[in-house]
Amino acid sequence: MPALQGLMFDLGGTLIYFDGDWPDVLAAANQELLGHLRSLGLHLDGERFLNEFRSSLEDYYVQRASEFIEYTTTRVLRTLLAELGYPDLTAEILTPALKTLYAVSQAHWKREEDTLPTLQALRAAGYRMGVISNASDDADVQTLVNNAGIRGYFDFVLSSAACGIRKPNPRIFEIGLKHWGLSPSQVAMVGDTLGADILGARNAGLYSIWVTRRAEKPGNREHAGTVRPDKQISTLSELPNMLEGISESS
Repeated sequence: MPALQGLMFDLGGTLIYFDGDWPDVLAAANQELLGHLRSLGLHLDGERFLNEFRSSLEDYYVQRASEFIEYTTTRVLRTLLAELGYPDLTAEILTPALKTLYAVSQAHWKREEDTLPTLQALRAAGYRMGVISNASDDADVQTLVNNAGIRGYFDFVLSSAACGIRKPNPRIFEIGLKHWGLSPSQVAMVGDTLGADILGARNAGLYSIWVTRRAEKPGNREHAGTVRPDKQISTLSELPNMLEGISESS
């Protein structure tokens, strides 16, 4: 295979990790969203709004998992508020509301200890790097990258929310390839999710590297034995030496 020149990274579970309890954090975030909307003068029944917002998001998550199309949290919230009597809300209202929502979960995302040393070593080795993240809000992804202090290592940070398509759809990888002008055989995808990162890489013709330290999740168990990475590592710190070995054997 040609020598690898570019590396695409997943974000959550690969470069950063979540240190909270998801149900509790999401419940707190939804409460913050409700409080913000009420502060703007929207007269919302709290229990109804929280139940319907949670239900709408659950339906959305099921739909996007089968279609690999990202409709965004903005769309879900706008649709629900229209049903509750507030149609045609502007971005000036929705954007700060979602910022309030995501601020709660953002406080629980932490950078992996080996992320910075690994990125520094890869940059010194001459690799071009980018991020491709499945997420329902682009601003949230961009904020998480900034909060982690890793923006300067990447040529691009692509989210499914901004692109409208989700991994493993190969089109989202093709956007990154076009940015670099590289062929799929010159790029590897590094991530923790078999059904998105590894399958997506294979669909797009990229080399696939599975990071397993945060990989114990239902989605990965479903794909175990059917989606196989080209290489497997337990931590990011193993990546530079592993890539050096690939380069030497090319």
